[in-house]
Amino acid sequence: MPERTSGRTLQEEIQQSRPFRSRSQEATIALMRTASVVSRRFARVVEPHGLSLAQYNVLRILRGAGDAGLPTLAIRDRMIDEGSTVTRLLDKLEKASLVTRDRSRPDRRQVLCTITEQGEALLALLDPQIDAADLTAMAMLTPEQLDALLSILATIRAEMPE
Repeated sequence: MPERTSGRTLQEEIQQSRPFRSRSQEATIALMRTASVVSRRFARVVEPHGLSLAQYNVLRILRGAGDAGLPTLAIRDRMIDEGSTVTRLLDKLEKASLVTRDRSRPDRRQVLCTITEQGEALLALLDPQIDAADLTAMAMLTPEQLDALLSILATIRAEMPE
């Protein structure tokens, strides 16, 4: 039986006229659709500040790295959306004075990236809005449901072949 949300099945929500080939396919599409819905909520928070979600993610990663910064490849490995081109994201963030890149290390092939004070200030401005979006995105779930969701998602990520 198809799952209903707000009175509509996923099939109705995406206006699909044919049934899914399997429950597994329906679950996969539901996961992808849900990720898209949640992403749009967060995009509406960061885009008015001239950021994409991927750029916001880079700033968040660099803030977490502290004053030591991170090499470009380490940023790429920590990205939520692995499809993003980190160099292009860093180009735009550097142009906006939100990050700096330093090649003055012994191995000049490695670029060390750090967040600027301006980047930190932008994240501080966005933090309350992101926190509110976090709460509303998952407000309908009980603590037990959140635990179950996190466990299920961890299982999928751990078992998914790369």
